[in-house]
Amino acid sequence: MPSTLLSRRDLDFLLHDWLRVSELVERPRYAEHSRETFDDALDLAERVATEQFAPHNRAADLAEPTFDGQRVRLIPQVRAALDSFAETGLLTAGLDASVGGLQLPHAVAAACFTWFQAANVATSAYPMLTLGNANLLLAHGSAEQVDTYVRPMLDGRFFGTMCLSEPHAGSSLADITTRAEPQEDGSYRLFGTKMWISGGDHELAENIVHLVLARIPGGPPGVKGISLFVVPKVLVGADGSLGDRNDVVLAGLNHKMGFRGTTNTLLNFGDGGHTPGGRPGAVGHLVGEPHHGLAHMFHMMNEARIGVGAGATALGYTGYLKSLAYARERPQGRPVGAKDPAAAQVPIIDHPDVRRMLLAQKSYVEGALALVLYCARLLDEQGTAPVEADRERAHLLLDVLTPITKSWPSQWCLAANDLAIQVLGGAGYTRDHDVEQHYRDNRLNPIHEGTHGIQALDLLGRKMTMQGGAGLALLTATIGDTVERARQAGGEAAGLADRLADAAARVTQVTRRLWADGDPVLALANASAYLEAVGHVVIAWMWLEQVLALPPEGTGDAFHAGKRQAARYFFTVELPRTGPQFDLLESRDRTTLDMRPDWF
Repeated sequence: MPSTLLSRRDLDFLLHDWLRVSELVERPRYAEHSRETFDDALDLAERVATEQFAPHNRAADLAEPTFDGQRVRLIPQVRAALDSFAETGLLTAGLDASVGGLQLPHAVAAACFTWFQAANVATSAYPMLTLGNANLLLAHGSAEQVDTYVRPMLDGRFFGTMCLSEPHAGSSLADITTRAEPQEDGSYRLFGTKMWISGGDHELAENIVHLVLARIPGGPPGVKGISLFVVPKVLVGADGSLGDRNDVVLAGLNHKMGFRGTTNTLLNFGDGGHTPGGRPGAVGHLVGEPHHGLAHMFHMMNEARIGVGAGATALGYTGYLKSLAYARERPQGRPVGAKDPAAAQVPIIDHPDVRRMLLAQKSYVEGALALVLYCARLLDEQGTAPVEADRERAHLLLDVLTPITKSWPSQWCLAANDLAIQVLGGAGYTRDHDVEQHYRDNRLNPIHEGTHGIQALDLLGRKMTMQGGAGLALLTATIGDTVERARQAGGEAAGLADRLADAAARVTQVTRRLWADGDPVLALANASAYLEAVGHVVIAWMWLEQVLALPPEGTGDAFHAGKRQAARYFFTVELPRTGPQFDLLESRDRTTLDMRPDWF
């Protein structure tokens, strides 16, 4: 039976027929790999995700973590699954061999991890955060910090978190007040409270390594005065042994509508609940330079944003496959125009409206998966392209695509989950079927790691304007390259290319119009509409790329025909949505700005 987590056929198509990851083995970093080692890693990921992660997805949702004032308890299957995951070595799939990594291409590593997100997004959150934490320390930490914290994380002995938000500040990091007081031995003592910390406390590992944003007294105000600290739950000795409990105390668990298997916490740092060295204060160590903490943290934040987009895609994808399987098996009703009431009922997939809902889901989730893997392929180019200009180009394009990759799947793969429920009808919103949980789990992702609105401000306010508009120019030029190849291919691809070219031209036109007088208040008033419209243009681009990777029309099999039809659907039904959005943006509408708070 084909998996209802992900489509391995689709992954193979995207990785090999489209992104041609096997060509990367010609580069020194990946020289020891081959198509066979890539496929072996994907096979392993599918097997462990199916056997160890998927079986407790519902159980972890029904039995949320509990806190008795002393310990956090989770169902035992979570620890067992994470131990199995650590044994695979897949946490280090894309990392350097020098730290025990497999040095797989990022595109292959991302595809592997998507299996775990589809199987159990809550349990997979622990290694996702741990890997992001480790990557940040590898990039900005000292050699001692790498040896003390990163290596145990990559072995699966320690887990990691990111601690940004505070109850009074939320996403406004300029307003955080957690302070870090320097000590004579070069360490710091941290005092403050952090909110919404996923994986912030549990007993799934020997230690938890917190990366904490805080202020060193006397530093500049706002974000320019934020520094980054590594603060372990349990202090680690010079020989790697575990010592005193650090002054990091769990104040309570947050209870969410989804992602229930991931502990989400309120943490107090330095409240005296523990007294390392005989006094209160959470012992921490500076990462990188003082007052550069937010810049360092963006290394993990951007990785997490793409990870959130990948998780949203995985949830949308598995919901689609499960609703597809249901539609094939569920008999109900008869075709329109059927005259014989005694005739056998037909599977609901025979009804056009059900096919419409399935086709919409397919266009969303397969388009989103293409975008996620494309971004991972850009990471490979950024790190290993032989020419420096190509590495710089990949870096800039990835910067532009990051807010879209986070937010578009979070919105439209959630819409796919909504349609999956609808396909199942009354059964869809019962706990007898997985699709209602997938919707609840996915509803967090438009908020996770920066809300939809924050990503919109980032895209329009920073990414499209940075370096004098170089990000916008590169995005549209790259889309233009695809358009030109499609026109040269001729046939239907050329027609799709013309429609994409028109939409991409509007992106440039509208962006310039919004910033015509340099007024950020007016330019950003409808930034969310801009994010949604540009996101749809980008997904249309991903679909045209896939069309160009297909065999000629009339050849291939049902998989290829389904791909082509999903592309048609997206260009026919979805891409035209951008027209009214671009019209609104180009008019520089003030309706929202002119609405006064007291009028609500």
